[in-house]
Amino acid sequence: MNRSFFLFARPSFIGGAARLFDFAGTLNAYNISATGDLANTRAFQEDWKAIGDDMRAVLAAYKKEQECRVNG
Repeated sequence: MNRSFFLFARPSFIGGAARLFDFAGTLNAYNISATGDLANTRAFQEDWKAIGDDMRAVLAAYKKEQECRVNG
């Protein structure tokens, strides 16, 4: 799932720990794209994929709940 991190590089554990002491924000890293429009398009795609994943999970849980009500 974790699709929302497209624009941001994921730090390692050590990198994350180092950020505790990075008061100037020098360790911020971003994934780059050829153009801003391409970055926006890819980010929107990832957002909609995440929404689709959430909808599928909710519908599966609802279906399971309804089956339990009918059968039990």
